Amino acid sequence: MTPVWQSWLTLGISLVAVVVAVIAISALATLIVRVSARGRAWGDILVRRMRWPFRTVIGVAGLWIAVAVAFPAADWRPEADHAFLIAVIAAGAWLVCQLVLFLTDLGMRRYRVDVADNRLARRARTQLAVVRRLVVVVVVVLAIGVILFTFESVRALGASVLASAGIVSIVAGLAAQSVLANLFAGIQLAFSDAIRVDDVVVVEGEWGKIEEITLNYVVVGLWDDRRLVLPCTYFTSTPFQNWTRTTSQLLGSVELDLDWRVSPGA
Repeated sequence: MTPVWQSWLTLGISLVAVVVAVIAISALATLIVRVSARGRAWGDILVRRMRWPFRTVIGVAGLWIAVAVAFPAADWRPEADHAFLIAVIAAGAWLVCQLVLFLTDLGMRRYRVDVADNRLARRARTQLAVVRRLVVVVVVVLAIGVILFTFESVRALGASVLASAGIVSIVAGLAAQSVLANLFAGIQLAFSDAIRVDDVVVVEGEWGKIEEITLNYVVVGLWDDRRLVLPCTYFTSTPFQNWTRTTSQLLGSVELDLDWRVSPGA
């Protein structure tokens, strides 16, 4: 058997071993989580969130090892190693993002909004929703930065970019002024307690409920099933009415057209 065919045979055997290992390790991890959870809901949530990212990280790492074992001295190994490194970084970022989503899911489950006095619950859920988006964005940006710096040309370019960081930051700040303003306004809304998810507000002459608060915009569900989408800066720079700022109860008025002889007491 020629060395080439021997290498491909080794790769095939290694791939089978990788598939078996991924299935076995994933099943073992799932079993450990379910036993540790003891029937509680967080076990199912963790398994659902982490199953595929976990398998992807193990699979990519195993495939990298299989190729290294089968072709230890191939000419294309540096390019292949670089590709596997990028794949591992991307899969790891996916795993971290899913872990963050799992933790915020647990936090949101602790705060119920289907109760009479849910002001604190709405505040906590609003903050968790903004934090999870912010953390995911940070993780993705860091992963992209790490991937870019695996390239020699980008690392060389990084030194010159850092040398002119002052000019670059000024230009970028001017170009993305509205984006950054909305980003900071979204964070401010989440932690200033000005509005929360499910708050009843009056904006632009329309009555509705806050349905979603993101890092860029706020969605208001109007009484007639329309959706009013406003930038976060609107709520930090424009007066608006919040009817549930301090309590979940609503004050309303009722008009009855009656004859003048009707007794008010009755």
